[in-house]
Amino acid sequence: MQLTTLFLDPTFLASLLAALAVGATVMTLAGPLVQPDKLKTRMKTVALERDKIRQRERARLNEQSKNPVALRSAPKASVQQFVDKFNLRKHLEDGELKERLRMAGLRGDAPLYTFIFLRIILPPVFFAVVMFYFFVLGGYSDRPPMLRLGLGAGIALLGFFAPNIFLKNRIQKRQLEIQRVFPDALDLMLICVEAGMSIEQSMRRVSEEVGERSVAVAEEFGLCTAELSYLQDRRVAYENLAKRTGLPGVKAVTTALIQAERYGTPLAHALRVMAQENRDMRMSEAEKKAAGLPPKLTVPMILFFLPVLFIVILGPAAIRVMEI
Repeated sequence: MQLTTLFLDPTFLASLLAALAVGATVMTLAGPLVQPDKLKTRMKTVALERDKIRQRERARLNEQSKNPVALRSAPKASVQQFVDKFNLRKHLEDGELKERLRMAGLRGDAPLYTFIFLRIILPPVFFAVVMFYFFVLGGYSDRPPMLRLGLGAGIALLGFFAPNIFLKNRIQKRQLEIQRVFPDALDLMLICVEAGMSIEQSMRRVSEEVGERSVAVAEEFGLCTAELSYLQDRRVAYENLAKRTGLPGVKAVTTALIQAERYGTPLAHALRVMAQENRDMRMSEAEKKAAGLPPKLTVPMILFFLPVLFIVILGPAAIRVMEI
């Protein structure tokens, strides 16, 4: 009874929300300092991917393999059984889901099954939590029951779209990371090509050098190197690189590399031009964000900066008037 009264106290809820906000701020600021380096783990994953692609191509060419090679570990048995039992892949998997998962850096069947499972399981979980708060703990008991049920249904619907929102945010974050580092990676590749290295050796070298700045770029170059080494059609490897990133700049580079190999044009010249174009795109994107910053700062300045400024300026005068 005391716990229910405590959760319904507005002062306690305000203090709890303030504590959560402060904790989230501290975690946001201190997170990058204590976050472990995932470069070695991701590069090890790329190496395993290279070995699996080699095994798959050898098995396909020799036509003697009895057991197909899996590119990724299988999903959890319980999740896979639940999805397969109700045939959810047929109803919830669209033609672009796998591509979007690859763009987010999630490849294989395990992320696919997990994504579909979460889209089904999160709505009832969210609805149950909200109903427990409304009807067991007595939250918003002064509101009509139908209104609380409608609010619970809305939150349950939010749970259905939550995996899509998470996936979209992860894709945008990964694309931004690649877009920032990709021009510098092209410059390093240009140096390697002009030094006499092949495109495979150049990508492998760049993936080793650029890994400290961007794990995503190192991973994509490592996978492209593996596909260039073991796929029959090199054009497919370049196209897969463009699909996995989903960036226009990367697609332009892969198109230039395909044309350079097909028509024999100088590869160094194409890389130099593409590096400059990607650098210009990165600069234009930064200028666009800088131009949109003043309108975004208008509301925070009105709500937070101006009142404090008025207090600092007019506060001493008000104190003197009160003393008189």
